[in-house]
Amino acid sequence: MRDNRERRVGWRESNNTFTGGLSMNSFTFCCPTRIVFGADTVRLAGKQVKDFGGTRVLIIYGGGSVVENGVLKIVTQSLEEEGIEYSCVGGVRPNPYVEFAQQIVDDFKDKKIDFILGVGGGSVLDTAKGVSYGLASPDTPIWDYFYKLTPVTAIVSVGAVLTIAAAGSETSISAVLTSQTTGLKRGVNSQLNRPSFAIMDPTLMYDLPPHQTACGITDILMHTLDRYFAPEADNALTDVFAEALMRVVIQNGRISMREPANYSARSELMWAGSLSHSDFTGLGRALDFSVHTLGNPVSSNYDIPHAESLSVMWPAWARFVYREDIPRFAGYARNVWGVSSDNDEIAAQTGINATEEYFRSIGMPVKLTDAVGDRVKDDIELLIDLCTYSGARIVGAFKVLSVEDIREIYRSAL
Repeated sequence: MRDNRERRVGWRESNNTFTGGLSMNSFTFCCPTRIVFGADTVRLAGKQVKDFGGTRVLIIYGGGSVVENGVLKIVTQSLEEEGIEYSCVGGVRPNPYVEFAQQIVDDFKDKKIDFILGVGGGSVLDTAKGVSYGLASPDTPIWDYFYKLTPVTAIVSVGAVLTIAAAGSETSISAVLTSQTTGLKRGVNSQLNRPSFAIMDPTLMYDLPPHQTACGITDILMHTLDRYFAPEADNALTDVFAEALMRVVIQNGRISMREPANYSARSELMWAGSLSHSDFTGLGRALDFSVHTLGNPVSSNYDIPHAESLSVMWPAWARFVYREDIPRFAGYARNVWGVSSDNDEIAAQTGINATEEYFRSIGMPVKLTDAVGDRVKDDIELLIDLCTYSGARIVGAFKVLSVEDIREIYRSAL
């Protein structure tokens, strides 16, 4: 079990930060994304693009819902009103492929695009970020950035028109794409990934299918939980913000599932989604993200929604690691779920069970077999290989996971 009282005071060379005693950990935070929030703000897309110097815009969107519901037309009209040229490319899919992003770059690298506008959710925005690297440096394959062969040093500016509260890509330093060729799902973290602006109009979520709403709720919670359960989590104010955000998401998630057009509930979810992945809820902590690391091979290998892999893996991971810091899990249970037990062990287990039951209550799978079927039973070794990059990376910070640990977690998730 971890005892934070024994933390060493001094300089940590691995990430150039100073670690104090039992006091707030050091951090650097910068989130320059301009947030334009509220009903009908989608009509301001053209003005925002113009403010950031865009003159030739490439609009990227997903499967066509923004065409059917008229959102794309509103966006393009706003660009026309500002005298801005634009082209449109649709077809981004869940678990977006790097090959699709590369094809966009190849098609538009000679078109003098100076701004990219993603209209959609996390998959669209991550694709837009990948395209932004490629258009800035057309001679470098996009996958080189995700395969860590080349650092991101230049981009074409990206803006976001958000249509779902989920991934938080509209304010995050992250972009995640999957290689259709290899099946690998990889991410790039760079401050250059922060969009110039994000238009957040909660009314655009009214028509979302219930399962997409549930996936979004799960995404938001998991982006906070993967920061909350971290070593040396001494920043009390960060804890309070994270716990409050999760309570708000849980409550308003339930309302949004019952009342899709509840503006207040949708607003709370949309703002929580942006905060959850902006790093605000994890300041002063070493990121863990074990559940994302365990879940990514599941979502990429079986082509299921990213959030489904998270709702499946979190309960299994939590039950495996909670004894590393029982008081931490007990605090989560009491401050987020209102668990009243004075016994830390009982409180910790109750909080884990409450989280699992919440996922189940909004229609999310909580077992691998629920998400992908019995075929996964024969694929555990493949998932381990994908998770660890064939043994080349360490998984976990809250608890560093060995290959045998990972195997046990996958098996317990069956």
